[in-house]
Amino acid sequence: MKKFHWQLMTNNILQEDKNALLKFIKTTNKFTSGIKVKEFEKKWSKWLGVKYSTFVNSGSSANLITLHMLKELKKNKSEVILPAFTWNSDIVSVLNAGFKPIFVDIKLKNLALDEEQVKSKINKNTAAIFLTHAMGFPGISSNFLKFIKKRKIFLIEDVCESHGAELNNKKLGTLGDISNFSFYYAHHMTTIEGGMVCTNSKQIDTIVKMKRGHGLLRESQNEVLKNKTKKKLKDLNADFIFLTQGFNLRNNELSAVIGIQQLKRLNKIIKARNINHRLFIKHLRKDIFFTDFDLKGSSNYAFQLILKKRNKELFNKVLSVLKKNSIEYRVGSVGGGNQLRQPYLKSYISKKKFKSLKNTEHMHFYGLYIGNYPHLEHKKIINLCKALDKINL
Repeated sequence: MKKFHWQLMTNNILQEDKNALLKFIKTTNKFTSGIKVKEFEKKWSKWLGVKYSTFVNSGSSANLITLHMLKELKKNKSEVILPAFTWNSDIVSVLNAGFKPIFVDIKLKNLALDEEQVKSKINKNTAAIFLTHAMGFPGISSNFLKFIKKRKIFLIEDVCESHGAELNNKKLGTLGDISNFSFYYAHHMTTIEGGMVCTNSKQIDTIVKMKRGHGLLRESQNEVLKNKTKKKLKDLNADFIFLTQGFNLRNNELSAVIGIQQLKRLNKIIKARNINHRLFIKHLRKDIFFTDFDLKGSSNYAFQLILKKRNKELFNKVLSVLKKNSIEYRVGSVGGGNQLRQPYLKSYISKKKFKSLKNTEHMHFYGLYIGNYPHLEHKKIINLCKALDKINL
């Protein structure tokens, strides 16, 4: 395996995380979901600013639970509007729950939904808008949020890459009806593997927690529902009432211990990432690369290198610079670019459709990202920008 001088991500499990984990292991015999999971959920809810959080085993699982929950709430609705520029599990969860995905393009300034296109797709069949806050950028405007709320359209936020980003001083993940986070190794903070589902709705939280644990009534924290259901279903063992269709998507105590520890320094991590990103944008060549991002309230996940114009020869020169400097990169950025080009969607999408999403297509062929992490040396950032400056047009 090639060793990179500048990786997409370096190890973010510190010695203090390991020490906390070792201390916990020595004092308990229970490692499946328990008191530490509940503690992490409570502390995460306080940090984010929501009433309820549910710790699961991945961001993809958070998506899966969310869409299956939506199917119960919106039984008479059949469509979910979302971008083609997103991670594949967003789309797969929509399909898995039995919804029809309605795809729209993105805006380059925040790599998120083209709001005017979304408005044109809303109809009587719309169950929800599934918004991806990509790469740390707030993916929605205040006006569009007001538009959604006025029409009582259900809003799902994918915040997997944007921990701590804000809109009008309010954290992403608190704007809509439900939000999903990922704590994968490369994200702002990690539980090694893990995710979180967040909401202010007791009804939604009740369904989510049951679906996390096989659909069991006992997994709910809604005591009123528990008592009412037990009285109604006296022919069933109260410990084994499967009130809804569910999965086993629970996480464990060890991951929760790491999460609690990492959460303590998350704000510092976000600050360092943003300082790095602004330095990168400041020194990046403006005649070649798109730099007109909406940085207000952002919480950078990775550095974007997006050509202003379609130019394959120029893009290959950029790749050559990265290779020469041993810098790891991902062409297409989020999820490899346009998800509509992927084999798993071929039976759903025509070529005419995926080619019509111009900005998504541009990102697919002329965009990429490189790593950003708290301890990235500023000298490396400036030296890369100088190397890119030498590219001949």
